[in-house]
Amino acid sequence: MDIGKYLSNKKNIIDKALDELLPSVEEYPNLIHKAMRYSIFSGGKRIRPILVIASAEVVGGYTDDIIPIACGIEAIHTYSLIHDDLPSLDNDDYRRGKLSNHKKFGEETAILAGDALLTFAFEIFSRSDNIAPANDILQMVHEVAKYCGTRGMIGGQMVDLKSEGKIIDAKTLNFIHNNKTGALIVASVRTGAICS
Repeated sequence: MDIGKYLSNKKNIIDKALDELLPSVEEYPNLIHKAMRYSIFSGGKRIRPILVIASAEVVGGYTDDIIPIACGIEAIHTYSLIHDDLPSLDNDDYRRGKLSNHKKFGEETAILAGDALLTFAFEIFSRSDNIAPANDILQMVHEVAKYCGTRGMIGGQMVDLKSEGKIIDAKTLNFIHNNKTGALIVASVRTGAICS
C-alpha cells in the first residue's frame, strides 16, 4: 500500500464531500458560510476524518455512507482551530499560512463560524441512521461529545490556557496533549469503528 496515495485519495473524497455538505457561500446569511468555508478549506491534511474512514475499513464496515460522519469530525476539528486562534485564547493571526478566521472576518463572525461548524457536525451525525443502528449512532454521538468536552479537547485547551507562561510538570503536559489534541483523534478512530 502506498500511504501517500491513500491519504491523498481520502483527502480528495473528504474535500469533495465537505464542499457538497456545507452551505454554499451564496446561501443567506452569506458571511457566516464564507467564514465556515474559509477555515475548513484552508489546507488541512484531513487526518481525523481519514482516521474515521480507516477505522471503518479495519473492522470491515466501510461504505461511502461513513464519509459524512468523517466530514462532521473535520468540522469539529476546524471549529476548535477557529476558536483556538481567537485573541482571548492563543491570539494567533495566522493559521496554515493564511489569516486566521477572526483576522479575516472579525471576532464575532469567527466565533459564530466555529459554533456553526460544531452544530453542523451534530446535524450530520443526527442524519446518519442509514449506516448503523440508532443505538450505535447515539453511542457515537455520546463519545464524540465526551471526547470534545471538558473531559477531552476543551478540558485540554483549558489546562493549556491556564498553564501558559508557567513551568508545568509532565503529568500536566501529558494531560494537555492527550486531551487538547489526542481526544479528537481517539474519537475519530472510535467513530469509524462504532458506525461500521
